[in-house]
Amino acid sequence: MYTILINMLYLCGMWNIDVSYKEEFKPIFKRLLEKRDLLKNSRPLPQIALQKIKDALSIEWTYNSNSIEGSSITLQETYLILNEGVTVKGKPLREHFEVNNHDKALNYLYKIVNKNYSINVHDILAIHGYILNSIEDLYAGRLRNGGVRIQGANFVPPNAQQVSTLIDELIDFVHTNPLQLNIIELATVFHHKFVWVHPFFDGNGRTVRLAMNLILMQAGFPPAIILKNDRSKYYAALNAANKGNYKKLMLLMAQAIERSLNIYALPDNDTEYKIISNLVEEERMPYGQEYISLLARQGKIDAYKEGRNWLTTKEAVAEYIVNRKRKRLID
Repeated sequence: MYTILINMLYLCGMWNIDVSYKEEFKPIFKRLLEKRDLLKNSRPLPQIALQKIKDALSIEWTYNSNSIEGSSITLQETYLILNEGVTVKGKPLREHFEVNNHDKALNYLYKIVNKNYSINVHDILAIHGYILNSIEDLYAGRLRNGGVRIQGANFVPPNAQQVSTLIDELIDFVHTNPLQLNIIELATVFHHKFVWVHPFFDGNGRTVRLAMNLILMQAGFPPAIILKNDRSKYYAALNAANKGNYKKLMLLMAQAIERSLNIYALPDNDTEYKIISNLVEEERMPYGQEYISLLARQGKIDAYKEGRNWLTTKEAVAEYIVNRKRKRLID
């Protein structure tokens, strides 16, 4: 019966997934999984250091997720609202609620996730309930019962009568993993399909960026944060995924994961990440800034983004050179 259901979903496009990216992404996935394992093996990390990282990432997560949805609250203002309880003059009350609500949803997420956790409808509804609390109380924590249209999207979400069943099937897909995806792929596909189903009238983006991290964090990854500066790239990747092409979204997700892994790196790790322009100036690099930046954007080297700047290490560039020479010898 389940096989029949999966086949039907393939036919109707629900699981239309082009996995041609897999071969290209093998080294990326390998690098991320190795970093994850190193992080897991290093635990428990020093509690004070861990709490500082967690607090800083929580502020960033709240700021970036709200900004993607159009909030005008800055990163500094997000910090002041959450830590000082201030009201920012000239900023809408709704945006203050969005900051506090996201923080409460984050606290709920950290409370429930553990190595034995399994994502479920109850927790997704609870997260959404936090997100829309005091903003749209009538719809907070409730699946939509009417049609929606998404501005700028290249698809129309399914009929409201299908939403409950589709969400159940999506969660079952994560639990059973019939396509044998790795955890990074699984979280990425969940992220996209959730947006495609669009189960709520409002708050879908914030909710899915929290919920997909339940999958990653349960598997030992730190939270992946989609950055505000990648907003256009993020929406373009989701639109590409609507056509079955997951390469752009997979790369964006991998980069977000790598950034957090590097931030959580061991305190005694002497690997120094530098802005690429500075690295090229300080170290004798065989490549120029533009080429190394391209490698970073393509996920071909260990790198991550801060604001609009890409950071990497001389070791990452050296490893790329060695691997490239090895591949040429094999070919």
